[in-house]
Amino acid sequence: MPRIAVIEDDAPTSTQLRGWIEAALPGVEVRQLRHRDEAEAALERERFDLIVLDIELGRERHAGIALINLINKRGGAPVLVVSGLPATTYRSIMRALDAWDYLQKSAFAEGEFVETVLEMMRAVRGRGPQPAPGAALSIDPLRQASPTWHGERVNLPMTAQRILAALYARRGEVVSYEELFQVVKSGRNRDNVRKHVAAIREALRDVDPAFDGIENVPMRGFRWTAP
Repeated sequence: MPRIAVIEDDAPTSTQLRGWIEAALPGVEVRQLRHRDEAEAALERERFDLIVLDIELGRERHAGIALINLINKRGGAPVLVVSGLPATTYRSIMRALDAWDYLQKSAFAEGEFVETVLEMMRAVRGRGPQPAPGAALSIDPLRQASPTWHGERVNLPMTAQRILAALYARRGEVVSYEELFQVVKSGRNRDNVRKHVAAIREALRDVDPAFDGIENVPMRGFRWTAP
């Protein structure tokens, strides 16, 4: 049973977010936390699959930033930030802190929130084992940090990173277009997936001109063939 923490000091907002999550994920356990101290204690002793949090908690304007740093330090769950602070300023800051995404209160609907949560849960469930130290490719689909290929950073947007992670997790197998649609937030069509794969190949060739490790399987999808 998945466990999700909602860290939000405004009780009506917290209850609304909990209701949306429970309707979208039957059987989910949602833990509501209202203050930084309470959240820190819970994060220290409990395991969560996903965390939804506000940046401002009570009088602490940036309490959420401290909590994200704690979560990252402990290698914790992916974080979705839901805040009233302007997205134009804070989205890039939150992503630099390794948050999954940023939604501005009053600027999103239930459908967008639910789809984002479901996308995060799909990534959690499909994460699989991480590469051993020294592996040619190092990537974590739950983190924003750039993947590396033979120790060199590969610059890719987040959707392309998730496609790359899906291919690498199933290396040697064909990953169908339909399966890849699950990690694409928008533009769920074959042309869009092909564009992302082309961008992945180009980014990998920027650091390794000889790279030829993603095979196109006509009418079906793609396969990771590199060692």
